[in-house]
Order: sequence, then structure tokens, then C-alpha cells
Amino acid sequence: MKQQIEIIYQDENILVVNKPSGMFVIPGRNIYENKTLVEILRNQLKQKLWVVHIIDRDASGVLVFAKNPETHRNISVQFENSKIRKKYIALLSGVLEENEGTINKPLIISGKNVRIDITGKESITDFKVLENFRSYTLVNALPLTVKRHQIRIHFWSLGHPLAIDGEYGTLDPIFLSSFKRGYKIKKGKTENPLISRLTLHAAALTLILPGSGEEKTFEAALAKDFEVAVKQLRKYGR
Repeated sequence: MKQQIEIIYQDENILVVNKPSGMFVIPGRNIYENKTLVEILRNQLKQKLWVVHIIDRDASGVLVFAKNPETHRNISVQFENSKIRKKYIALLSGVLEENEGTINKPLIISGKNVRIDITGKESITDFKVLENFRSYTLVNALPLTVKRHQIRIHFWSLGHPLAIDGEYGTLDPIFLSSFKRGYKIKKGKTENPLISRLTLHAAALTLILPGSGEEKTFEAALAKDFEVAVKQLRKYGR
């Protein structure tokens, strides 16, 4: 059975989807084209698409594609001029001391390597705490610049990496037993993780629609695993 991708919006110029976690947007080394999101969508819609931005393989959420070269240029310029606004939901390790703030730490990107360096390019992330739990914090992250791994490395620099992040924190999944007091697993049963991938979701994106000039915001609901983890934290993790 072919995987069907959730379409949030489309018109003659753009396509907006809710990207599932665990899927590469474009092909790369050891990544076959027919397994990428863009190729699955091309087959699903039977039309050509242009990639204008990407999000990490294990992240989920709003992703925009262009349906023609003119729209690709238009949206690319919007990104370059910081006209596009993005909002992420992230689950962090530990409890943030501040309820909101700005992380302004320049980044140097060399190939796949990203590091904070005073000689790097300006990189700014605003954040606001949504909920605090005993061992985790749920936040809105609003990147004011667009850099690879920006949100991930910025929160890592505060000592609060994403709850699951193999590059800047831990790959350990989140289990109910890790925060529910008195949890006991039934004999002969194996506990399944609530979530076992990058705890980052692209929740919303605002852009100017090519053609009409209308400003429009697109939103993507949390993926099921992320939603379940947050629900259980609200119930047992405070």
C-alpha cells in the first residue's frame, strides 16, 4: 500500500503538506529517490514539484513545495528576505529557567557539521514556554533566521537539548515508565516507547501567496507519537 501524505493546502502555485517523521525530503547519499517525500508526492499528485525548503528527516510538520519555477523563485526570495515566519513545537530535556527569551548565537555550517562560533553567521531563535513538566519543557520556537539545525543547537547551548536528539543529546526513547510514578509493567509484556524520534514539529508557516499577494498561515497538527507523549506528560509528568 502506497503511503498517502496529508495535504494541508494546494492551489495552482504551491503545495503544503504535513510531513511525516522518518522521511527524507530529497535524495542524498544512500537515500533512494523513490523513498523521498518529494518523489512520493510527485507520484501521488502526478505532477512536477520544486523543493523550496526542507526539515530534518525525523522532524514532522508543515512543508511547502512549488508547482512551477516562478513560484520556486518567489518563495525562495521570501525565505532569503526573512519574509516567511515559522513556528515549531519542541520538547526539551529539563526545565527552562525562563518562560520566554531569545537565543542569539552565530553558527558556522561546514558540510554536515554545525557549531556555534562568534565568527559565524547571525542565527536567532525566539522561544516561549508552553508547559513545564518535572523533567521536560514544551516550547514554541520561532527561528528568525534559517540555518541548519538552528533550533536544535541553540537549545543544546542552553543545556536543554531536545528530549530526543541523536546529534546534540540522547537517542533514548521516552517511556511512560520514565516519568509515571509507581509504573509497573505487566509480567511477560514489553513496554513500547511513547516517542522514539526527534522531538521537533514544524507547527506553522506563514508566507505571501504567489499570485494573490495574500498572507496566509498554514498549520500542521502534532504527529500521533508526539501528541501521545505530551498527553501522558500532562497526566503523569508534572
